[in-house]
Amino acid sequence: MNAPNKKISFQGEPGAYSHQACHQAMPDHQAVPCATFEDAIEALRTGATDLAMLPVENSTYGRVADIHHLLPDSGLHIVGEAFVRVHINLLGVPGARLEDVTSALSHTVLLGQCRGFLGEHGIRAVTGADTAGSARHVSEAKDPTQGALASELAGEIYGLEVLARHIEDYQNNTTRFLIMSREADHTRRGTDMVTSFVFRVRNIPAALYKAMGGFATNGVNMVKLESYMVGGSFTATQFYADIEGHPDDPAVRLALEELEFFTSYMKILGVYPADSNRRALAAQAD
Repeated sequence: MNAPNKKISFQGEPGAYSHQACHQAMPDHQAVPCATFEDAIEALRTGATDLAMLPVENSTYGRVADIHHLLPDSGLHIVGEAFVRVHINLLGVPGARLEDVTSALSHTVLLGQCRGFLGEHGIRAVTGADTAGSARHVSEAKDPTQGALASELAGEIYGLEVLARHIEDYQNNTTRFLIMSREADHTRRGTDMVTSFVFRVRNIPAALYKAMGGFATNGVNMVKLESYMVGGSFTATQFYADIEGHPDDPAVRLALEELEFFTSYMKILGVYPADSNRRALAAQAD
């Protein structure tokens, strides 16, 4: 079989959950590891890769804050999403046993997702740069008292054994990823479309309440609304939103037109089909 010609960048080392997301959602693309989110974005922006896979939120830990700051100014566009079930495993060097492990190394996000298991077994949490890098470090250290929290893919890559499988605190632990491209694609239509955008409200009383009114009166479902500060100011707040529908849908078009009256800035980040797992996860939450 020929190697794929198309490439997709991700943050982390081989074996990271973002690497798993690339395999799951874009199996026809070669996954390219990058040291930082900025590097993954820059690889796409310069044409070194064709797409980028970026995590935005986890059902247990919450949002990946850096991404919300990077997306609006990246010049890139969201063209898809992927919901990846995150199974966390305790990995150790060959021959190690669970009772040997006194510390576990991983990214702070993963450490926060399996506090129960670590506490039950008296294992000390140690923060590492990322999940796959932690697995590589444990592999190189060859110390049976050190474990890594990572994917089974990372264990295979770095020659580690699974000492405990699927140890996450919540069995629906899922990370949502955004698939980014240099070009926007608003041509796709369907019953399950998502539109993502950022906006800032004008400095008038009840501006946010009024800005949201158009979505309610036009029957547009807003599935996410998050705020975050911009420019290091407590008074400059930007909002990130996901809504169901396409900007050309009559109801969505009217809602966005009304939004413009109460905002000083609005930018559509992407229009894309909803992942097939979106509704299933929403049903579990209900």
